[in-house]
This record gives sequence, C-alpha cells and structure tokens, in this order.
Amino acid sequence: MNPTARKLMSRRNILLAAGTATVGLVAAVACGQMPEDAAVEEVEEAVTPQAEAVQPSPSPDLPANLQFSTYGWKTDFSKHSVPLDEISSGGPGKDGIPSIDEPLFITPEEATLDVGDHEPVVAVDINGEAKAYPINILVWHEIVNDTIGGVPVTVTFCPLCNTAIAFDRRLDGTVYDFGVSGNLRYSDLIMYDRQTESWWQQITGTAIVGALTGKKLTPVPASMVSFLDFRTTYPAAVVLSRDTGFLRSYGRNPYLGYDNISNSPFLFFEPVDGRLPAMERVVTVSLNGEDAAYPFSVLAEQKVVADTVGGESIVVFHQPGVDSPFSGTDIGAAGVFAPTVDGETLKFTVNDKGEIRDTETQSKWNVLGRAVAGPLEGKQLQSIINGNHFWFAWAVFKPETRVFSLPN
Repeated sequence: MNPTARKLMSRRNILLAAGTATVGLVAAVACGQMPEDAAVEEVEEAVTPQAEAVQPSPSPDLPANLQFSTYGWKTDFSKHSVPLDEISSGGPGKDGIPSIDEPLFITPEEATLDVGDHEPVVAVDINGEAKAYPINILVWHEIVNDTIGGVPVTVTFCPLCNTAIAFDRRLDGTVYDFGVSGNLRYSDLIMYDRQTESWWQQITGTAIVGALTGKKLTPVPASMVSFLDFRTTYPAAVVLSRDTGFLRSYGRNPYLGYDNISNSPFLFFEPVDGRLPAMERVVTVSLNGEDAAYPFSVLAEQKVVADTVGGESIVVFHQPGVDSPFSGTDIGAAGVFAPTVDGETLKFTVNDKGEIRDTETQSKWNVLGRAVAGPLEGKQLQSIINGNHFWFAWAVFKPETRVFSLPN
C-alpha cells in the first residue's frame, strides 16, 4: 500500500471512529479544508480511535486467527458459505457506521441547499414513487432502510467499491432490517440483518455467514445520477434529508482522492484482474448466466452502446454532468435499459450536440431512460438491473465477466 493510501485509510478509520464516539469531534476532523499530511496529523492528535479488539472465538470450531471480532454477535458462525479468513474488520465495529432506519425526506427544491446540481444521488423509482439518496449522506451511513412504492427496500452504498445497490428486503415472508457490520470481504461492505444477525455481501446481496447463509436478496433498479437529472425527471419526488438523527460532516468526504485511477484499493489483497485498471468505473449487467462490464472510459466516448447480454438486447446510455464524490471531477452517469417502447425496438444514436436520440422518432432521451422531448416525450424505457462499481470489486466476484470493448 502506497503512503497516500495508508494516510487515507488511517483517515477513514479515524474519522469513522470519531464520528461514532463524539459528535463534537466530527466537526473537528473535517479534513477537506487541510492538506493531506496536516489533516491526518491533526486528526490523529485530536482522537485516538478505539479499535475493536479481536475477541477470543466463542466456539472451538472457529479458527483462532480471525481478522474480525465475534464479540457481541448472535450470529451462527458455524454456518458460512465463504472461508471466514476472507473477512476482515474495516475499523468500526458493529453499527459503528450507523444505518438510517427512520429516514426523513424533503422536496427537491429544499434539497438544493445541500446538494449541488452535479452531485451524485442514488435514484430509486418503484411503482411510481421516486426517491433520491445523496451520496454525500450515504458515504457516512452506507445503509438506509426505507419503503418505496409500498416495497420495503434497503439502499446501500459501499464507498470503497463505489457500489450503490438497492434491495427488496422481503425474504420468505419476513421484512428484514439491515445494519453495517463493520466488516469487509474483498473490500466490499458486509451488511447484517437485525433479525438473525446473518452477514450479507453487499455486492451480491447474498448471505454468507449465519442462519440465512445462501439466501439472496432481490435487487431493485437503482441509478447513480446527478441531482439535476433526478429532479428534472422526477419533479414531484423526494430527497433524503440530512436530518438523520446523527451529527456528521455531510458534504465532506472522508475518502478524498480515493478514486484516482492509479490508486490501489484498500483492504483488498487479491490479484487484480488486469484487463482494466483496478479503479476503473464499470457498469455491470448480469442476465441469464452472462456477466458483462462496460468501462466508463468507453462509455464516455461512445455515449450509447447497444449490446446483447444473456440473449437479451440492452442499451447503455452515458451522459456527462455527474461529479465524482471522491475528487469532484466530471465522471458522468450511466443507465442500462431494454430498448423497447410499446412493443417497438428502438435504435439510439448521439447527435453532434451530445444528445441521445432514437433514430425512429428523433425523440430525445436522458440517462434515466426517459424521453424528454419529441414524439415519445414522457415515455420511459424499462430499467435493467445494473451496477456501478470499481472494476476490482466486480471482477473478484465475477471473474468470467465479458469486458465490452470497441472493435479495432
């Protein structure tokens, strides 16, 4: 791990420990105002994080060299689908990063005071109800338990993997509530449900430890888009409020600079799939047993990519105008859709103004798959479940992924 990575990791653990220990220190460690070295030194002097000690295993059947604590957990550690030595502590303990369990919402107009036009939000639209979850809040909480369009959902974000995924939290007739375990596997967030305290891999939505091992949550469509695109598409929608019940430095990111393309991922000790840089952003699609990844570097150039995954036609849109939460640079946003409206399959192109248009009617479309001008104005393409990840995080779970590239 290079020196910058060590400092950022140190900062992450210190900030999160400070945030869960005393609210007064959270404001004191707003490091975005200081150079890297000064920030780390000042924070380290201000607070000594109380790292959770690895407790002796309560069961002789568990290895003694676990890299995480079993203390205080009701989890059935005898049941697991992955080797336990692949799991490590991320720093904070159980609920050290607090989920938001009673979310409050405000109008898009009210939210403009806290969320800039080009800041990323996670947009979820179910049964005609749309909500936005700003990344500048999610980065401090990682999980929001909510209900959208009558469906109980959990909206999750793993900063280390840049992975925003929403799940239906109903399973076999039970509604589960999720929290942050404080542990990671392959750098990815491990969630836990409060009903059985089983541990769940965020990127796959699969229970990997505990009574529910092997169970899988159903993902629901979620897009990381600009706040401007969200409120333009859904003017009557609502936005997660900073009134969370916790005092955090919302608007400041404790992972500043993490997404530099030359960086190495934190707490990731596996070989990186060399087909792409580890920190390359990719849009991923899994259909009928086939996995495909679309690098943002290609999408930014093409704007529209038509492809077939698992025998199904898809179209991937990319538009600029979304700032990275880590660096503030314009990384754009992407969406994946079935290219069909009212039974007619459309073809899409980009004109010299950078607008996405269908060739059949010349209607204009946005990155959320909504026709915003032309004969099809108001029509909505069906969203295809997709992910927005750093490449290393997706590839370690889906090594057989086909990486889309332009023909030579």
